[in-house]
Amino acid sequence: MMCLLLALGLALMCGTQAVNVIQTMENLDIQKVAGTWHSVAMAASDTSLLDTESAPLRVNVEELRPTPQGDLEIILQKREKDGCAKEKIIAEKTEIPAVFKINSLGENKIFVLDTDYENYLLFCMENAADPEHSLACQCLARTLQVDDEVMEKFNRAIKPLPMHIRLSFKPTQLEAQCRV
Repeated sequence: MMCLLLALGLALMCGTQAVNVIQTMENLDIQKVAGTWHSVAMAASDTSLLDTESAPLRVNVEELRPTPQGDLEIILQKREKDGCAKEKIIAEKTEIPAVFKINSLGENKIFVLDTDYENYLLFCMENAADPEHSLACQCLARTLQVDDEVMEKFNRAIKPLPMHIRLSFKPTQLEAQCRV
């Protein structure tokens, strides 16, 4: 009976771990993601990551620039107490084409979940150094007009993940976002 309870407990633990595995896109062509993007939806595992306009991961991605080394330069806007600030983050390539690491922010990784290169890109950033393993995801669009199908893809992509806050923006809100 003890062996059965132990086996059941292990099966439940493994089952909950499998739910939080991030599924990345296969065969990402980093050169095709280059260009202008707009953050149209965000979700996070920890409410404090997005709950205010100046929250740590409430950023607006403006542009993605692949480097000759295969890394990804991310240009973003972040609201600070004195206004808006433009930041550049270098996401370093890994052995997996859709996974990048960000050394300047600790043990963070970016996972590209899905993209059609022309309309949308879905990605998540994981902070592995955080004891609670925080996770934040964004839906990017090439234009301010986003169709329902893209938002549905984002919702399906984050559904198995432990998200506790979700934000989406209307085109008028996107136009008013932090711009420098």
